[in-house]
Amino acid sequence: ALAGFMRAPPGRPAPEGEDAVAARRRAGEFREIGRRLIRNLSGTPYRSFSALPDGAILVAEQLRPADAALIDPSRIAAVVTEEGGSTGHTAILLRALGIPAVLAAHGLLAQLGRRTRLVVDGTTGQVIVRPSTRTAAAARVDVAAYARERQMLGRLRRLPARLSSGEVVTLQANLEIPAELPMIAQSGAGGIGLLRSEFLFMNAETLPDELHQEAVYLPLIEAMAGDPVTIRVVDWGSEKNSDALSRAGIGESGDTNPALGVRGIRLLLQHRGLLETQFAAILRAARAGPVRVMLPLVSSVGELRAARDIYARIGRRLRRKGVEIPDPLPPLGIMIETPAAALMADVLAQEAEFLAIGTNDLTMYTLAADRAATDVAALYDPFHPAVLQLVRMTADAALRHRRPVSLCGEMASDPIAVPLLVGLGIRSFSMHASAVPRVKRAIRALAMDDCRRMACRALEAADGREVSTMLMDYAAAARQPADE
Repeated sequence: ALAGFMRAPPGRPAPEGEDAVAARRRAGEFREIGRRLIRNLSGTPYRSFSALPDGAILVAEQLRPADAALIDPSRIAAVVTEEGGSTGHTAILLRALGIPAVLAAHGLLAQLGRRTRLVVDGTTGQVIVRPSTRTAAAARVDVAAYARERQMLGRLRRLPARLSSGEVVTLQANLEIPAELPMIAQSGAGGIGLLRSEFLFMNAETLPDELHQEAVYLPLIEAMAGDPVTIRVVDWGSEKNSDALSRAGIGESGDTNPALGVRGIRLLLQHRGLLETQFAAILRAARAGPVRVMLPLVSSVGELRAARDIYARIGRRLRRKGVEIPDPLPPLGIMIETPAAALMADVLAQEAEFLAIGTNDLTMYTLAADRAATDVAALYDPFHPAVLQLVRMTADAALRHRRPVSLCGEMASDPIAVPLLVGLGIRSFSMHASAVPRVKRAIRALAMDDCRRMACRALEAADGREVSTMLMDYAAAARQPADE
């Protein structure tokens, strides 16, 4: 992206010391209270960034997921923030919208004045301030080359995701907001492998009721024309926030570290009405096509059993009312996002009808490195052998119990990671729509024996850097002409 930028007001820098994380979180809470007061007192609805000129680059100290969800990709050329990380929910939303973005660009705001020109490369993470004429021209050449590559990848849309040795791999898309549907249709994805339902709550003033949620799910399922849709019930907590949930007294626990507090299935089992409403809405909408229901952040069999009892009870209630719902009920599965869940995968696979590995949170919890914190970004490494061991353990458990298993973290969208993941036993991936053609191209060049050898080497590696080097060397060799 090459454009001028609009600067969002920076917040006060966080204090240093052992209480810095807590102080930073409290400062964020105060800023959010201020935003709500101003909006409510002025009667201003959500219209974030509506005044920005077309083609602007948005530069901010921090961008919340709720704000990212309101960005119009046809108007904003790129986003740059000083805080955040590549696997945080803000980054995930921006990727889903197809907006070039660079996060954790420390100190950038201090270098900028009004109407400063920038070059933002969302692929390399490079931001060039006040580019020279030659640099700007080179950036335009890169943009044209990127467009040609996308056109070439588009030809893969109707081709199967099959290894050169014959094994078939399923490629599906993640969906963050309904606006992504056209991109999913163009990608050639075979369904939605992860519909993150948080968008229903993110910028809502009140909690969406059963009929409202049904009205949202129904056209999404219909649009997939028979391809499966996996809906994850709301996974609230960590860096996400919602006025509607806050007003209902949900998710306002004041945890020092929300990632280790009440989030995911823990929150839903504390506020069962929220879970019951969502189950009922999904079951109502399931008449439109094949649906699966997924529970977030499950770490024990007890949580799964409690949720399954609620699920069955809601199904019985709807049938007594004469509501048309599938019989049997759609499959109920779980996310594997914690080391506890991966270590207990054999037991969980006996009770869950399918498993989905969320490598974003699994990496965070395994390595004790917050996925959204810039100061530990170097420690956050999904290629770490400890993370890979947990992925392999989960895939093996699913195979033993004949349960479908998929991988739906950001790692799934990295073509370099594909041979390793296939070798670890993963045959189903879900990713942001724009990554599907690149991953398909990588899969079609692979042979299963190579994948298995690579997985064995990676599991024996000393650290993630060694695994990354191995994968990049393999990718570089694969790009060489055959006569070399």
